[in-house]
Amino acid sequence: MSGQIGGLSLEQARAQLTPWTQRAAPIAAQEYAQRIERARRLMTAHGVDALLIGAGTSLRYFTGVPWGASERLVALLLTLDGDPVLICPAFEEGSLDAVLKIPVAKYLWEEHEDPYALVVQAMDDHHAHALALDPGIAFAVHTGLRAHLGTAIRDAGAIIDGCRMCKSPAELALMQQACDMTLLVQRLAAGIAQEGIGTDQLVRFIDEAHRALGADNGSTFCIVQFGHATAFPHGIPGVQHLRVGELVLIDTGCTVQGYHSDITRTWIYGTPSDAQRRIWDLEQAAQAAAFAAIRPAVACEAVDQAARSVLEAAGLGPDYRLPGLPHRTGHGCGLAIHEAPYLVRGNAQPLQPGMCASNEPMIVVPGEFGVRLEDHFHVTDAGAQWFTPPSPAIDHPFA
Repeated sequence: MSGQIGGLSLEQARAQLTPWTQRAAPIAAQEYAQRIERARRLMTAHGVDALLIGAGTSLRYFTGVPWGASERLVALLLTLDGDPVLICPAFEEGSLDAVLKIPVAKYLWEEHEDPYALVVQAMDDHHAHALALDPGIAFAVHTGLRAHLGTAIRDAGAIIDGCRMCKSPAELALMQQACDMTLLVQRLAAGIAQEGIGTDQLVRFIDEAHRALGADNGSTFCIVQFGHATAFPHGIPGVQHLRVGELVLIDTGCTVQGYHSDITRTWIYGTPSDAQRRIWDLEQAAQAAAFAAIRPAVACEAVDQAARSVLEAAGLGPDYRLPGLPHRTGHGCGLAIHEAPYLVRGNAQPLQPGMCASNEPMIVVPGEFGVRLEDHFHVTDAGAQWFTPPSPAIDHPFA
């Protein structure tokens, strides 16, 4: 085994976990204002004069408010002029004020009142008639609004994605910090590997490590799988214990001020078999081919096809057949861990500078093992730039 896998005690690993010092700056007030103005330009282009944004990542994007959706409506109504309108339960006003990053007008509702009537009242007050609805909002909100609106409700997906898909330098810096943290955690997790260690022990360490470095809330997710379990893209239940000669797949991430990291490493504990090495090397080649295809104006689906072409030339697949690649090559990432754009067949969306996505053309050999190497990139004027350097070798997983 290389010096990167095993040989590190838990105490030695913990000694490397100190709070992150090179912290990215938060999103500035001016940038929030620019987001609102961009949304208004897109609203005009799509022929609507009102946009309702529900609690969740889009609300955070436009207001700075980290608020999860529930049965109580918390939403932002954006019209073409004037302050945005925050519609929320009266008893939540103080909590929302504590995290708001933009000036808003407020329309408050009590528990027995109809919040959807309040949305329509706010539209009337702002002389707005054509409403576009955040596609991430619950269908119950659509139903509630239809009871009061006499006009069709439009899908705001193109407006919201049009704002969120291309990241600003400030967003890229926050994502870079999150990725740097998770890559260190991945390295330390490989270092403490030893025969007999449980997947549950590594999951706990990875969460502890993210917290110690200063991530928002530890690991946002963590998949640790050994041996045959690596053939399941998102794992299988139960604790596995590591044996010599098994592949280890760790997929994890964290957030920094809401912005995600998401990194997967697959490596061998011991000496790889010829089959393990061959598939690992093909995975590396497919990831590299996908990256080489990335540049502005290229369709998202072309990146997916670049990875699949490598695998099909080696006799894997085709399409989603196994052994081969069972899912798309990548997903966008930002305030949501999965968001537009998606690197998948049928998506003709042209890549643009600032777009961010994963590159993870996993290979599954059913009943035996799987290999996934996942790193994220952002599109530049000339091509693309990695957030994290790709894995060099099956027994040397970190550059």
